[in-house]
Amino acid sequence: MIKHGDRVAVAVSGGKDSLALLNILKNTLRGIDPELIAITVDEGIQGYRDESLNIVRNFCSMIGVENKVVSFSELFGVSMDRAMEIRPSEKISSCSMCGTFRRRAIDLLSESTGANVIATGHNLDDYVQTFLINLFAGDVERIGWTYPDPVEYGTGGLKKIKPLMEIYEKELVLYAIHTNIPFQTEECPYKDESIRSAFRVHLNNLEKIHPGIKYNAYNSILKIAKRLKESPASTGNTTPTTTNLSTDNVISQEHRKCELCNRDSSNKICSVCRTLNILTEGN
Repeated sequence: MIKHGDRVAVAVSGGKDSLALLNILKNTLRGIDPELIAITVDEGIQGYRDESLNIVRNFCSMIGVENKVVSFSELFGVSMDRAMEIRPSEKISSCSMCGTFRRRAIDLLSESTGANVIATGHNLDDYVQTFLINLFAGDVERIGWTYPDPVEYGTGGLKKIKPLMEIYEKELVLYAIHTNIPFQTEECPYKDESIRSAFRVHLNNLEKIHPGIKYNAYNSILKIAKRLKESPASTGNTTPTTTNLSTDNVISQEHRKCELCNRDSSNKICSVCRTLNILTEGN
């Protein structure tokens, strides 16, 4: 995932996962070539994000890692709190808007720092929950995109990696506590709009009754995601040939350009531009 000469931007929110990842990479990469920088996105959630920004700033200072911050307001002209006020319908959930903007913000901030690798703290629980969200939303194509095969994208050839994806969330909590990493425990005030919380509770209950079931699900999901990513349907072709099944064609399909912002997009208009249009025009 990381090679000599890489500049790694670690997306750090102030939560246990991202801070644990930053601490692990700082210790692992000590004395060798890759450079490390922590990047943080300020969504603009009053009373919530302020605490985490302080936690990240102090922790980065303590371990000697540079921290760069960018806000939704700077990049998109609207904070998350404001987006919630002006959205035309509650059908446009807080998590869908926030996730869309945050992914773009991480890309832009990483590019501005000269990073070529983005490391995120997604864990095993996150991955299984995301699969269920996409499954229940009928978004089968997106399941294929979640297969963890690092792919270069963006103007600077960025590569996104998830080093903690096989680690249980509870294990990361224990690691953070054991290594005295301060992390934000307060949950996002908009979290109840997402079905993710319901899936988290359900999966945790299943894990108590059937230990290891989340890891079994993770391995099954990897196989499903790989098949979907390599399927001819993902490339827009109907004839199953060896060429169609190659990863290169799937990458080409995923990396078309948005007609408005010219960023990589799987559609003519990217999700960021569509969301901004909904917020400004109401359609």
